[in-house]
Amino acid sequence: MVPTPDQPSPGLPARSLAYLHDVDVGRVKWIRGKRAAALRNSGIRSVTDLLLYAPRRHIDRSRRLAIDELTPGEEATVIGRVERVVVRRPRRRMAIVEATITDDRASIKAVWFNQQYQARRLERGIEVALSGRIDRYRGRLQINSPALDVLDAGPGNLAVGRVVPVYRTIGSVGTGVLRLAVHNALLRSRPILDPLPADLIERHDLVPREEAINSIHFPESLAEVSAARRRLVFDEFFRHEVALAMTRKRKESESVGIAHRIHPEPDLVERFIDGLPFRPTGAQRRVIDEIGADMASPVPMHRLLHGEVGSGKTVVAVAALLVGVQSGYQAAIMAPTEVLAEQHYEGVTSLLSEARMAPRFAGPRNLFDPAHDDPDRPRIKVGLLTGSRTETNLRDRPGRSGLLADIAAGDVDIVIGTHALIQEGVRFARLGAAVVDEQHRFGVHQRVKLKEKAEGADPDLLIMTATPIPRTLSMTLYGALDVSALDEMPAGRKRIKTWSVSTIDEDLERAHQAIRDEVEKGRQAFVVCPLVEDSDRVEAASAIAEHRRMRSVFPDLRLGLLHGQMRSEDKRSVMDGFRSGDLDVLVSTTVIEVGVDVPNATIMVIRDADRFGLSQLHQLRGRVGRGAQPAQCVLLADPATKDGVARISAMESMADGYRLAEEDLRIRGHGTVFGARQSGFSDLRIADILADVAELSAARDEAFALVDGDPALDRHPDIREEVRVLLGDEVEWLFRS
Repeated sequence: MVPTPDQPSPGLPARSLAYLHDVDVGRVKWIRGKRAAALRNSGIRSVTDLLLYAPRRHIDRSRRLAIDELTPGEEATVIGRVERVVVRRPRRRMAIVEATITDDRASIKAVWFNQQYQARRLERGIEVALSGRIDRYRGRLQINSPALDVLDAGPGNLAVGRVVPVYRTIGSVGTGVLRLAVHNALLRSRPILDPLPADLIERHDLVPREEAINSIHFPESLAEVSAARRRLVFDEFFRHEVALAMTRKRKESESVGIAHRIHPEPDLVERFIDGLPFRPTGAQRRVIDEIGADMASPVPMHRLLHGEVGSGKTVVAVAALLVGVQSGYQAAIMAPTEVLAEQHYEGVTSLLSEARMAPRFAGPRNLFDPAHDDPDRPRIKVGLLTGSRTETNLRDRPGRSGLLADIAAGDVDIVIGTHALIQEGVRFARLGAAVVDEQHRFGVHQRVKLKEKAEGADPDLLIMTATPIPRTLSMTLYGALDVSALDEMPAGRKRIKTWSVSTIDEDLERAHQAIRDEVEKGRQAFVVCPLVEDSDRVEAASAIAEHRRMRSVFPDLRLGLLHGQMRSEDKRSVMDGFRSGDLDVLVSTTVIEVGVDVPNATIMVIRDADRFGLSQLHQLRGRVGRGAQPAQCVLLADPATKDGVARISAMESMADGYRLAEEDLRIRGHGTVFGARQSGFSDLRIADILADVAELSAARDEAFALVDGDPALDRHPDIREEVRVLLGDEVEWLFRS
């Protein structure tokens, strides 16, 4: 019989996780002194933390094989008692730990190489579980370097049932002590309050919370473990989604927005779309409609637009800007770099020109003035404002003060710029729509400062990223925003051939030859490095050194160098030279990651590619293949880690940015992707946002429905308190971000 805490005495008040969160873990029996310090250092500071510290796995004794039933060559888990432990030292700096494990029918030898600490865990007579590949050595069964779990209950002699929970050891606190501590904490905490409405629990066939906590630690069967885990996963997601839903409600109640009107004349957005020399994708039309509906509402738009490199985000952004312009407001695009801002300026003016909406001369401000020479071609004034450059599409260089005066007077319809847009001297007459590109490169306060440039009502805000976002992240990390995905590529976009080589001379020559072959066809090449210059601390290629090396490899080619530490005018000169075809090869850092559009570039070589994340590699790869010619991406790498190998393999086999984003999340894990306390995700102790997407979706629907009917959770105070206490400052983080 699995030991479970005794039933509580009738009449005891139910204790909430919020209440138990204020009870220090050091008050639990078996957790004192160094043990308590070790747990606190690992994030287990309260009784709530301890109760929600789930075993990392469960071993079902009934499914184990006896030692004499094991088959060499197969993976297996062995359970038995330690009969003998020996540490041998066959030579200097070599230690071999050998343990004999028996199950009373047969024995097996376990061997660890240079893991002497294992000997300290293996006391004679204790019960252990070993997991690994079974071998036969000199006629005897052997398991080499197995994963070791100590199953003994510990000093309190708490019996172990058929299903054995195995915890991750924390300092000197192993499975046995943790089981005793959890058992004691449960005894003293019951009954545990379940704050979820009864109809919600019934609707999703969830077990009660107290039963779930008990069963995750002291299960009778693996089926109990599964049901318990499902409930606890639902709880984690539900808390987070309630916080997101309340954040959205708070934004809506505290903000005054602009209900953009549709002009009596034909819709400016439709004119723009109909005038384009290509047919927008279905995804572009869908997202433009979503944005239009948002902007027609008096609630300020907060929408995230994400999509593949080349999926057509600029067309969608221009459509959003035109909704604002059509209503008599100004619109702005803020980009993180001058290169990207200039690219947007050229892209927007080009699109407006192609759609026969670009101005040729200055004139009256009414976009639909019947006195206009060509009434079907409304005049839209676009300005560029960066730290080093000002320009408009009406007159080449009005000067900084002139452009600022025009913006303040409302004489510029669309302003495109960098952080310069949020400087003190920039004033808008009527800012009604704002686009923030590559939003992850801006801090929260910078986005807020752009919104504050609008006097009175909040402008509608569209934030864009070229990094595809998995659906699970759109429901969690970005859950306080409305999310649109451009998940359809324009027709004719070709797959970029991606292959990898090592950095040994023979393989480097293959990469060099690939560059030369493309240049001889009249094409151009990128070479990307992780560093600007050589570093004593990081062994990685630098752009400056690589540029010097490439000049010796290609003395007959025209090479350029680009990195973030160059002066703005020098960067612009290099980029202009590359775009115009005056340079054959551009050696660069990741400054070209976004916004650089050179259709004639057909090959990219990325040095030390294993040092980049998958999303960044995919972004970089998207800089080639933007023209009609086939393109390729060469990954130079000698990955030293399993994750590095996995990233290179994924890039070679996957072209879909959404699949790569999922793979990146799988490789890195959500804790690495989000950070811990600074992302709103430190409460995900058990849930896996990739594996548990069904529970996430259900929890999100229930949380938003609950908050929609009870915005302040006045009718559900226990849920409100649990979210406040367990998420803490993260609720405010979600609101700010």
